[in-house]
Amino acid sequence: MKTIFQTLAALEENSQPAVLCTVVHTSGSTPRHSTSKMLVLPDGSIQGTVGGGELENRVIQEALVSLRDGQPRLLEYQMTDPAHGDVGVCGGQVEVYVEPILPKPLLVVIGGGHVGKAVAHLAKWLGYRVAISDDRPEFCTPEANPDADEFFVGTIAELPLHLNITRQTYLILTTRGTAVDVAGLPALLDSPAAYIGVIGSQRRWSLTVKELNQLGVSDEQLKRVRSPIGLEIHAETPEEIAVSILAEVVIAKNGGTGKPMKS
Repeated sequence: MKTIFQTLAALEENSQPAVLCTVVHTSGSTPRHSTSKMLVLPDGSIQGTVGGGELENRVIQEALVSLRDGQPRLLEYQMTDPAHGDVGVCGGQVEVYVEPILPKPLLVVIGGGHVGKAVAHLAKWLGYRVAISDDRPEFCTPEANPDADEFFVGTIAELPLHLNITRQTYLILTTRGTAVDVAGLPALLDSPAAYIGVIGSQRRWSLTVKELNQLGVSDEQLKRVRSPIGLEIHAETPEEIAVSILAEVVIAKNGGTGKPMKS
């Protein structure tokens, strides 16, 4: 049987998340000693144990919440009187540190042309996993986009069928026109993606919104989309446009303001 650390290494290799739960302090009588570990997977299955019973059940539930919000937490439990909400009757106290182990965020460039290639290059340099998606096979190759880790040939509407879009996914549409966006965006709007951005002018986006509204897509749904994408830095070249786009993505990821550092 694999150790917890071997399992974690395999999960990291396959860009899969998990939560590591460690008993960091005990006093009195408790079912497990300090440094005992348990790994919780997204489906609620576990490897290892922090004590079993109601204690373990509560830790698992907190771990799944931690997986969703990405935040660690220190849990403290009394083990004296279940009638008052304690997790057991051993008589001791236990503290468990819950740590989400998340894969690198995935940035999906939809449209592998000049701007898409520049976005992929900069995103890779910034530490993202990068995927390229395009309905034109010639743009979806390591030769055309050497900085991508994954490739998805097909339409935008087909992308969710082949890619697990999570809260760690950033979708960048560097597409070639309104028709492509209108046909593909509805399939992305209900996903939990952290960010959806569409390249183009304000006029192009206005036309896209109008056509999507006619198809029954609401303005409320479209509020999720950033378009025109990026920060206003008067970008012209594909590389400058990539800087503009990735700056906005980093703001969305880290909660920045985009304001100048100098007051």
